[in-house]
Amino acid sequence: MSDQGVTRTLARWAVECRLADIPQDVRDQGVRTFVNWLGCAVGGVSHETVDRALDAVRLFSGPAQATVIGRGDRLDALHAALINGVSSHVLDYDDTHLKTIIHPAGPVASAALAVAEMQPVSGADLLAAMIVGVEVECRIGNAVYPDHYDRGWHITGTAGVFGAAAAVGRLLGLDEQRMTWALGIAATQSSGLREMFGTMCKSFHPGRAAQNGALAAFLAKSGFDSSERGIEAPRGWANVVSTKQDYTEITEGLGKTWEAGLNSYKPFACGIVIHPTIDACIQLREEIGDEVRNIEKVELRTHPLVLELTGKTAPRTGLEGKFSVFHAAATALLRGDGTPTAFTDEAVNDPSIVELRGRVKAETDQSIHEDQVEMTVTFHDGRQVNRRIEHAIGSLDRPLTDEELDRKFIKQSEAILGKEGTERLLSAAWRFAEMDDVAEIARLSVPNGTATSA
Repeated sequence: MSDQGVTRTLARWAVECRLADIPQDVRDQGVRTFVNWLGCAVGGVSHETVDRALDAVRLFSGPAQATVIGRGDRLDALHAALINGVSSHVLDYDDTHLKTIIHPAGPVASAALAVAEMQPVSGADLLAAMIVGVEVECRIGNAVYPDHYDRGWHITGTAGVFGAAAAVGRLLGLDEQRMTWALGIAATQSSGLREMFGTMCKSFHPGRAAQNGALAAFLAKSGFDSSERGIEAPRGWANVVSTKQDYTEITEGLGKTWEAGLNSYKPFACGIVIHPTIDACIQLREEIGDEVRNIEKVELRTHPLVLELTGKTAPRTGLEGKFSVFHAAATALLRGDGTPTAFTDEAVNDPSIVELRGRVKAETDQSIHEDQVEMTVTFHDGRQVNRRIEHAIGSLDRPLTDEELDRKFIKQSEAILGKEGTERLLSAAWRFAEMDDVAEIARLSVPNGTATSA
């Protein structure tokens, strides 16, 4: 570590890293991250959470600088970053850095693309900024996880603000000193509580991280200073929000090992810890077909984090359903579904799902890994079927292919943009790093004839 401190060391790297310094496989993952984020932002934009957030911020939005992805509303860049961060996360369908459970792209891409509509930004510069931002937030998350998360902080919001500040700082051309200030300004705005899971506030966290991180970079650009040890000082961020601080996770191997290359993408629109259960239930449904109607009970053995995060036995709304392993299991068995349509108010209150949900039982076992599950299904005639998932689909061991990302994108986007609009946007998303002006992505995300100013 530099004798000048963790924050400054990280800032220096964030400023000096060049796209050519980033390995090709990490750049490829950066493109996948952007494609996945864009599909989720379009897919989430019709959710009532986004409607209500837009109703509120329109009162305060400044110049029409940037696009609400998938809608065409034009807001100032900071509020556009906020809304796009909300829409990209509201379906809980976005990317995941599995070591920390951070959803990296929401804060970073939402902030960076909004700024790219304010000034000319090439796709190559956006890609480098995104990868640096993801690397910054995930390394900072590594330094305090799991204690920080266990204490009740939503790490996507709290670490994401650093990633957004670093990404936007690069696009604004910050030098080392100003990037150091930007990270400090981000640190003092870091927030997000796990208590909010299952409510609209959960998706507000990455949106606010995008907005606050971008603001941190703009303030620093204007010479607004902060502590130069905002992360590591005795009363700095890491010591205030966690009892664990391993700063080697931030500084060692910078530019040599890449957290940004470890991103994963969800096949199911809910908390990542439920994915093994949904995977098992969909596999079983494909095997037994209509016999799912004859299930007497479902018994799950899961990692303890599953019930801690998703133990809601009687969810009332679609957002709450994303935090109910019982609802997810019942819906996957009865409908074969784990996509956003499985987590609507209608699905949560469907009588047949509610009835089966009551017959799903779960117990925890420390020997079960987070991406594993053991499931026993007992039928009315006494027969039993067992299913064990070693690695859920979408994990690093069973990652989604580019073709599967395409299908996920298309399913989300066609309802908003139609078939032709989706094809144009998806094609552009895969080649965004080659663009001279990446703001074209935002323009292509707008349904025909719907662009409006705040």
